[in-house]
Amino acid sequence: ARTKMDAGLPFLLQYANVARYDGAEATVSILDRRCYPARTEFVVCKTVEDVAHAVRDMVTQSLGPFMAVAHGMVLAAHLAKKLSTTERKATLEKDAYTLSHARPTTSASMQRHVNKLLEVALEAIADGQDPEDVVHKYVIRWQDISYEAAKKSAENVVKLLPQTCRILTQCFADTYIAFTLLLAKQAGKNVSIYCTETRPYLQGARLTASCAQDLGIPTTVITDNMPAYVMSRGMVDVFICAADVITLDGYVCNKIGTFQIALAAHYHKIPFYCMREPSPLHPTMDSVHVEERDGTESLQFMGIRTTKQGVKGFYPAFDITPPHLVSAVISCRGVFSPFNLQSFSTLTPDPVI
Repeated sequence: ARTKMDAGLPFLLQYANVARYDGAEATVSILDRRCYPARTEFVVCKTVEDVAHAVRDMVTQSLGPFMAVAHGMVLAAHLAKKLSTTERKATLEKDAYTLSHARPTTSASMQRHVNKLLEVALEAIADGQDPEDVVHKYVIRWQDISYEAAKKSAENVVKLLPQTCRILTQCFADTYIAFTLLLAKQAGKNVSIYCTETRPYLQGARLTASCAQDLGIPTTVITDNMPAYVMSRGMVDVFICAADVITLDGYVCNKIGTFQIALAAHYHKIPFYCMREPSPLHPTMDSVHVEERDGTESLQFMGIRTTKQGVKGFYPAFDITPPHLVSAVISCRGVFSPFNLQSFSTLTPDPVI
C-alpha cells in the first residue's frame, strides 16, 4: 500500500487530527486548534453550517479549513441523500456556497476548492453513483496530493538554506513549515526555529512551536514585538512563512504582523522566503479582501479579558507585504522572483490551495 503523505509529520498535521468524516455517525470532527496543545479536543459538526461556523470561529486555521470543508462536502452529500435528484443538486449547491464563504480573504481559493468537490458530487449523481462515497474517496486522494505538493515546496526551500540555519517564522505555515523542518533535518542540516507567538490566537506559540518540538527541532517562542531585536542580535538567518494569498503581481497577504517582520528582515539584509502557490484567481492585490475580525478578539488572552470595559479593539486578520520585501516565492514548481509570477496565470491551480 502507498505510504500516506502525512507519515512522519507531527500529531497536529496527521490527516485524522486535522479534520475527518465519520460515515457511521454522519459527522465531521475538527481538531480545535484554539486550545491545542493545552487540551486535545475535537469540535463535532453534524451539519454543513456547523462546519462553516467552525471555520469562521477559528477552530482550525491555515490549510485546516480547506480540509474541514472538504469533509463538510462529504457530509453535505450524506445529508442530501434522501432528496429528489433536483432537490439534492440544489441543496449541494447551497451547501457549497455556505462552506466556501465562511471567511472572506480566502473565499476565492475556497470557492475553487469546494466547487471542484461539488462537481465531483454532481457527476456521481448523474452516473447513478453514491456521491457521499465518491466525494469521500476524492477527498482522501486530494489530501495526499495536497501534502505532496507542500513537500515539493519544502524541498525547494531547503536547498536555499545554509548548513546551519536559524529560521524565524510567523503564525502557522502548516505543512509548508513542517515539511521544511523535517526535510532539512533529514538532509543533515542543523536547523532551529524562532516562532512568533502570533496574537491574539497564538498560532505560532501553540501550533508551530508544537510541530517543531514534535520533530525534535530546537524551538524558541518570541513575542510579536521581538523580531527586529532578534535580527539585530544576529540570531536569525532567514525568515520563512506561508501566505493566505500571493497575488500574481507579487504581493503577499498573510497573518497580520508579516509585513513588519518583512520590513525588519529587509533592513537587516535577511532573506524572506514565502511559501505558497501564487493564485491566478488574484492577478493583482486589488482583488484581495482583507478580513477584519471582531475587534474584541484582540482584547483577550486565551479567554481572559486584558482591558477595562469600554476599551475598543481593532483586528485586521491579515496584512499586505509588497514584492520588493520578498526575496523569493517558493512553489512546488520551483523558486520564483515575486516580480515574475505571471506564468502562473496560465497554469492549472495547484491542489495546495
